[in-house]
Amino acid sequence: MTKLTTAIGLTLALASGFLTSSFAHAEQQTSTYSSEMAKKWQQIESKADGQTVYFNAWGGSQEINAYLRWAAKQLKSRYNVTLKHVKVADIAETTQRLVAEKTAGKNSDGSVDMVWINGENFRSMKSGNLLYGPFVDQLPNWEKVDQRLPVFEDFTEPTDGLEAPWGVGQLVFIHDKQTLSNPPQSFAELLSLAKAFPGKVSYPQPPEFHGSSFLKAALIELTDNKPALYQPLDIQKDKMLFDSVTAPLWQYLDQLHPVAWQQGKRFPSGTTETIQLLDDKQLLLALTFNPNAANAAIEHGTLTETAQAYAFKQGALSNIHFLAIPWNSSAKEGAQVAINFLLSPEAQTRKADTSIWGDPSVLKEDSLENGSHGFSLFQPIAEPHPSWLTAIEQEWQRRYGH
Repeated sequence: MTKLTTAIGLTLALASGFLTSSFAHAEQQTSTYSSEMAKKWQQIESKADGQTVYFNAWGGSQEINAYLRWAAKQLKSRYNVTLKHVKVADIAETTQRLVAEKTAGKNSDGSVDMVWINGENFRSMKSGNLLYGPFVDQLPNWEKVDQRLPVFEDFTEPTDGLEAPWGVGQLVFIHDKQTLSNPPQSFAELLSLAKAFPGKVSYPQPPEFHGSSFLKAALIELTDNKPALYQPLDIQKDKMLFDSVTAPLWQYLDQLHPVAWQQGKRFPSGTTETIQLLDDKQLLLALTFNPNAANAAIEHGTLTETAQAYAFKQGALSNIHFLAIPWNSSAKEGAQVAINFLLSPEAQTRKADTSIWGDPSVLKEDSLENGSHGFSLFQPIAEPHPSWLTAIEQEWQRRYGH
């Protein structure tokens, strides 16, 4: 397995579709931050003074939670903005809450001021007019973002300035080189491994993000109709197409589950549990959406030093994760100040540090404090259109939910 160690933009360019329109956008976004925009930003900072920002974000990682506590301290001391991390298991819960507030006509003083999203959740919020903006191009740190990355599209859906990029994610596996020196290089080989070592392979239970990502990555390898995955799906009209495209996935899982951990009757709750099970030698592989996760876990003492992250030969499912502001937030200015700080070289450099979090930065290399992204990417695979995710999760639940 070889990591790609070239500059991040050129690395991503190797993957078909991952940078479809980003270079064109980057050429349009080269203007300097004008004095008028700077004046407007000063007004935003002034209004943000004293605001409390309720930030709905996944709470399943101690490292991420600690990082956000650090960010909250910085925001409080520098801008008098109070950042409250509202820990959620699935951002879909936040989406449903915002839909309920929209239905009830609660167009101000909403319960959510900032949200960590991408994919189907962004598409749902955007289509439901649940987001404030566009606001991204008025952030002072927006100019430092590496706009060769696919920051203008989220799972094929145009972002339209409604969400700011925060980090780069890739679906990778972690193995212990001493226990498993020759890890599987495809989902087909993963099945062979599971059959050879019953009870030693699993994946998080969908709709948990990592579990759903496992299903998408497997489907991309197994299906005979990959192009269909990148087109919108109307499950009511396209049921026959859905059935034909996904049939190889269900056939695969029907073989995997009987030889999986707990015989497929129970699944890990998320990436944290898979890493723990790997460290306990109950699993041969863990799953994460952070190419730096193995190094970070070693740094934090939760994995042996012989652990290593890798991607299958087809590459790693890859995306950008974003920050957005609901339309009815009562702290829109505070949320913008928080997002701008999280895009600062200081915050992005700290976030990329494997001893802290290890989440890859979205900034240009020369904007980061150490002059480097501090990571290398695997061959990227573009995410399917988000409309496929809901249909896949519902079918998985129908077939395997307990």
